[in-house]
Amino acid sequence: METRKFIISGGGTGGHIFPAISIANALKAKMPEAEILFVGAENRMEMERVPAAGYRIVGLPVSGFDRKRLWRNVRTLLNLWKSMRRARRIVRDFQPDVAVGVGGYASGPLLRAAASMGVPIVVQEQNSYAGVTNKLLAAKAASICVAYEGMEKFFPADRILLTGNPVRQDLLLSADKRDEALAYYGMDPALPVLLVVGGSLGAGTVNRSLLAKVAELEQSGIQVLWQTGKFYYQDIMKALEGQKLERVHVTQFIDRMDLAYAMADLVVSRAGASSISELCLLGKAVILVPSPNVAEDHQTKNAMALVNKGAAVMVRDAEADATLVDTALALIRDDKQLASLRKNILTLAQKNSAERIADEVIKQIKQ
Repeated sequence: METRKFIISGGGTGGHIFPAISIANALKAKMPEAEILFVGAENRMEMERVPAAGYRIVGLPVSGFDRKRLWRNVRTLLNLWKSMRRARRIVRDFQPDVAVGVGGYASGPLLRAAASMGVPIVVQEQNSYAGVTNKLLAAKAASICVAYEGMEKFFPADRILLTGNPVRQDLLLSADKRDEALAYYGMDPALPVLLVVGGSLGAGTVNRSLLAKVAELEQSGIQVLWQTGKFYYQDIMKALEGQKLERVHVTQFIDRMDLAYAMADLVVSRAGASSISELCLLGKAVILVPSPNVAEDHQTKNAMALVNKGAAVMVRDAEADATLVDTALALIRDDKQLASLRKNILTLAQKNSAERIADEVIKQIKQ
């Protein structure tokens, strides 16, 4: 039987890399003989994460445009030209049956090259507001896998498939681990748990909001597991010196996210596409604080897609210092609203996303 070949391209953040690896794993499960090559951006985290997951990756010298300092884009344009040439060479040498793009800098040059050489391309759009790269690629795509309804405003309706975003499989087993989780994190089973996560690097505004009201949180009759992220951890620990905290647990990184989610009565999170997909599948009550530092403010649009369905509460980044902790304390004590949020967010969950995307990729070979 002929060995099938797939290229998966994109990255730049964990939110892009994790779904890409999930799709690769799903393709391997369905076609164990398949050859998979990743194409990423040089010096971005995919160049480490993908080999760690057992896949080969090659890099392109591509980077984002600097919208504030336009003079810096001369080099960006040169690197884009180099990336286009290298992408054509990669496609010619590897000869994939299908190319898949998950968003991020590298997927643009690679998918354009593949499409121009007659290779079917499948685009995965994770956000509720389509990225520039994916909007440009849509006209050439055989299929566009999306995580939100209403994406016809960005893409041709006849090529859209609602699949959701692949999430970390270990998280899906977390629902019945509450007792184990409470023991692992040394929490009191009688008190509610607030989980605060700002992503692996952390979220400055969220951290500042908690730090300003840490004494109030300690006295509030709830427990907090607060992930600061590595950029902020040392400064926060210095600021907390001399304070005796028993109910506010501060950590740089959460090693068992499955357990953290399992015990959380309420979550405070940024509104990245992967995080939202996880929260939907787990049916978690959540306060979303969208990051203002992302292209086209897509995290606010992600959050509003949930807020409009009564599936989340949103606190704007600019208002978090003043209102985040008060909002969280009021909500965690409101059993009725928590139950309503959990019920509504569960209805938005898309299951088996990686498998469904893999099926769509395989279908393109047969066509």
